[in-house]
Amino acid sequence: MSNQAPTLEDVAREAGVSRATVSRVVNGVRNVDPAIQKLVHRAIERTGYAPNRAARSLVTRRAETVALVVSGAGDLSQETQEAFVARAFADPFFGRVVSGIVGFLRPRCMYPVLMFAESPEDRQEVLTYLRQGRADGALVVSTHADDPLPALLAEAKLPTVLFARPAREVPLSYVDLDHRHGGRLAAERLLARGCRRPATVTGPLALPASRERLAGFRDTLADNGHPHVPVAEGGFTVDSGVAAMERLLAEQPGVDGVFAANDLMAQGICQLLRERGRRVPEDVAVIGFDDSGVARSCTPPLTTVRQPVEQMAAEMARLLDELVRQNRTDPTRVLFEPELVVRETA
Repeated sequence: MSNQAPTLEDVAREAGVSRATVSRVVNGVRNVDPAIQKLVHRAIERTGYAPNRAARSLVTRRAETVALVVSGAGDLSQETQEAFVARAFADPFFGRVVSGIVGFLRPRCMYPVLMFAESPEDRQEVLTYLRQGRADGALVVSTHADDPLPALLAEAKLPTVLFARPAREVPLSYVDLDHRHGGRLAAERLLARGCRRPATVTGPLALPASRERLAGFRDTLADNGHPHVPVAEGGFTVDSGVAAMERLLAEQPGVDGVFAANDLMAQGICQLLRERGRRVPEDVAVIGFDDSGVARSCTPPLTTVRQPVEQMAAEMARLLDELVRQNRTDPTRVLFEPELVVRETA
C-alpha cells in the first residue's frame, strides 16, 4: 500500500473530470457547475485528498483564514481579561455567532482565527496580524459602545465586517437586526395578554441595540395608553437580570409584565420571581430576546423575540468574502427582521 498523499490527479480520476476542473473547485473559482462541484467534493472525500494550503495561497493570494475578533474598550488587567474571555465562551449568543460563521466558511475551505481585543496591545496585535496578511479580513463582535477597534480597522483600510451597528459611525459594513421592531413585538404580546403594569429590563443603554429595543417597546406602549414604563438597566447577564428585577419590584411591586432585552436576563428575572412567590406567567408575564438555547431550557420555557444570529453571522462572513474578492468596495448594511416566539412565559 502506498503512503503517498493523494494528488489532484487522483481526485480527477475518481471524479471523472480534468485536473484543471478539480483545481478550480479546490481554489474556489465560482463559475463551476454546482453538480460538478459536488462530484469533485465527493471524490475528495473518497480519496482523502488534502489541498496544500501554502501552495494554494500562492495561487489565490489569500490566507484562507479570517480573524473573528471579540472586542471591547477597556485597558484591562490580566485577571479581568481572563474573566472577559470566560464570559464570552459562556454566553450562548457568542456560540451562535461562531456557528454561523463556521457554517459559511467551512464549505469554502476557510477557517476562523479567534482573537480577543480588550487592551491597546490586543488591538495592535489584531492590526498587525491583518496587515501581515495572516488573515484575509476581520469579523468583529464588539461588546462596548466606546470600542476604538472599528475606527482603527477602517482607518487602516482593512477588510472588516461588524456584527451590529457601531455606536460611532465608521465606514465599515455591518449586519444588524431591526431592534425597534423587536421591542414592538414584545410590547404587543404583553398588551395582548392584558398586562396593565408592564416594565422592561434593558441592556447597557450605551449600545444602540439596547436603546432601539427600549424605544420600540416604550413607543408601542405609549400608543396604547401606557405613557410611563418603568425601566431598569441590566448588563445582558443572569445576575444583572436578577438585580434589575429586584429594583423594579422595589419601585413597582404591582408589575405584571416584563420585557428583558436578552434571554439570560429573562432567565434571572424568572428565577427571582419564583423566589418571591410570583407565578410566571399567571402573576408576571416575561418576554426575553434572542431565542437562544436559554429560552428553551428556562423554567418555564421562555417566550422571546428571535434574533436569527446564525444567519446574521453567516451574512457577515459572506460580506467579508465579497470585500476580499473585491466584488464589493463600498460599506453596506444588511438588516434582519425579528420574530416573536411564543412559549409559556407570556
